[in-house]
Amino acid sequence: MTDRTRATEPAGPRRAAVLGSPIAHSLSPVLHRAAFAALGLGAWSYDRFEIDEEALPGFLEGLGPEWAGLSLTMPLKRAVMPLLDEISDTAASVEAVNTVVLTGDGRRIGDNTDIPGLVAALRESGVGAVDSASILGAGATASSAVAALSGLGVQDIVAYVRSEARAAEMRGWGERLGVNVKTVDWSQAQAAFESPLVVATTPKGATDTLKERLPSEVGTLFDVLYDPWPTALAAAWQQRGGAVLSGLDLLVHQAVHQFGLFTGDSRSPLAAMRQAGLDALR
Repeated sequence: MTDRTRATEPAGPRRAAVLGSPIAHSLSPVLHRAAFAALGLGAWSYDRFEIDEEALPGFLEGLGPEWAGLSLTMPLKRAVMPLLDEISDTAASVEAVNTVVLTGDGRRIGDNTDIPGLVAALRESGVGAVDSASILGAGATASSAVAALSGLGVQDIVAYVRSEARAAEMRGWGERLGVNVKTVDWSQAQAAFESPLVVATTPKGATDTLKERLPSEVGTLFDVLYDPWPTALAAAWQQRGGAVLSGLDLLVHQAVHQFGLFTGDSRSPLAAMRQAGLDALR
């Protein structure tokens, strides 16, 4: 895909952006601009646009040949799928697209970099093979977490959810991805903390009250939020002596994959992206 795209790219400035609603908090522009600067890609720019499901089709139709790619956040990861020409196996496996590559011949190709980003962040932090894990939440990021954990060899996952409809979805992802997913009502979420690995995929504030229910000993928490940081749960987890990964870890690693898909450049801007993200959060 990269070679074919590169062969038909227009000369001159190239554009990329992150879309979603709300979007003002997104660190993606900071990360990608840092990557372009670090690797000497002066013709590239990266912006953010407040776009919801209703506005998405019109926005895509209005893009010119200078556009190379889009990063997508809520609520667009599934809404974009009918608007694409092709979807990678990775994205199709969880029915969630967070990356759209715009080729020189006008095609829109959807991919999911959250899954390899989750795997890379866990491996970088020394999280090896674990037999079981818990997931808090049941949205698009939760399904990506199921796929990532499956790829790491986790066989048993317990997902804590707020509705039976969400529970059925999570069990369905487990069946598709070949991993046993058990669902438990959110009222029992404190039981998740007995797992060696907990992945929190819920919106801001959703886990704040759970900080009072932590056991004396905890394993590893991967909280996919980065604003605010630390979350109340992450701060309490660290006080218990547990290992904590943040949403910045996920954001940086998935952005590295996006950068390669957008630019066709095989160099890794991981260090530049991470430092830019840390500086911005400070």
